[in-house]
Amino acid sequence: MGESARILVIDDDKTIRLTMAAILRAEGFTVDVAETGKEAIEKSYAYIYNLALIDIRLPDVMGTELLCKLRQTDPPMVKIIVTGFPALQNAIEAVNKGANAYILKPTDPKKLVETVKSLLEKQKEAAPSNQLKVSDARARITVAWSFKDDQ
Repeated sequence: MGESARILVIDDDKTIRLTMAAILRAEGFTVDVAETGKEAIEKSYAYIYNLALIDIRLPDVMGTELLCKLRQTDPPMVKIIVTGFPALQNAIEAVNKGANAYILKPTDPKKLVETVKSLLEKQKEAAPSNQLKVSDARARITVAWSFKDDQ
């Protein structure tokens, strides 16, 4: 991906949090961790993340609620719900609230890395069109400003 993608792993289980972080760091990603929803929200405002792995049950918030509370970025942060409590209702709610994927615990390291890389590649492919929109908007503002100055 050029420079290393930034990933935030959010899980209240220290072993899972650190294991996922180690697996992703071994693949060359820059990884931060958070134990609670509050900590994750604070970190999402302090740094820009390409992707977040979000445990569905955190001590202070449900992961599905956290999907909407993390800072909106451009391109949009990829969000993956990770759960040891698989239920169709959880999966539906996660997708409806903006999750890009739903992974079950215990997570197969190979599957985790494949999912992360696949979603980051899709994010990268979408980025040029997002950048074009920003450039186009700047051009329109510049043109509008130039016309105003000419009057």
